[in-house]
Amino acid sequence: MFISDVHLGSKAAKAEFLIDFFRYHDADIIYLVGDIVDGWRLRRSWHWPQSHNDVVQKLLRKARKGATITYIAGNHDEFARQFQGVHFGGIVVADRAIHETADGKRLLVIHGDQFDTVVHNARWLAYLGDHAYDAAMLVNRVITRLRQLLGLPYWSFSSWAKANVKKAVNFIGSFQTMLAEEARRSHVDGIICGHIHHAAIENFGDVQYINTGDWVESCTAVVEHFDGRMEILTWAQVLPEAPDEPFIPMLIEDRVGQAA
Repeated sequence: MFISDVHLGSKAAKAEFLIDFFRYHDADIIYLVGDIVDGWRLRRSWHWPQSHNDVVQKLLRKARKGATITYIAGNHDEFARQFQGVHFGGIVVADRAIHETADGKRLLVIHGDQFDTVVHNARWLAYLGDHAYDAAMLVNRVITRLRQLLGLPYWSFSSWAKANVKKAVNFIGSFQTMLAEEARRSHVDGIICGHIHHAAIENFGDVQYINTGDWVESCTAVVEHFDGRMEILTWAQVLPEAPDEPFIPMLIEDRVGQAA
């Protein structure tokens, strides 16, 4: 199971939905592919409700029960990179890892911020973009409330913008190309990443690109089935009765069993 961009510590994190996801899906091997904790927002203001603590406790419990859990540090939780190789309650921290699938493919697991030129070359612009993303999520919430009143299904403004704004589309395409090239340089069959909050499984020639998405907007995870097949699982449904949350976790297709 591959999960990224939960952003615990931010108000946008859908921690309750991730907990619900864990009720229906389990795995012997779990990769936390970066930005699990949002250190950027926690430095600005402390926000850590019980649901965020519950996610941490759930993961620690899985580790105690024998699951192999690897925490790949991202840019929002870059503080963890100084602890590479260290175990915390059975969870090991790493900057990158190689995962071998059931059908023998070797996949590089990395958060992906290392290939975001804005994050590394214009730090102030990255922080500005983080504030802009907060604004987009606020617009998201307002639109969701209006659609609920009109009886319309959930619709993500920020996801729509990513898919339709030319610069965003170009950035996603460029990011995917760079990650595919990194997979080739690393002599692996594919790459699994997060960072851009855009879930995808695509082939770039002989390299497979997989992005886990996020648990802020779309609530997606990638799982490997016992035959090595990779799949994106998505959780989302409008809940008109709950005014404080735009949607609750619900797999669009039928529930699936335990992942590999």
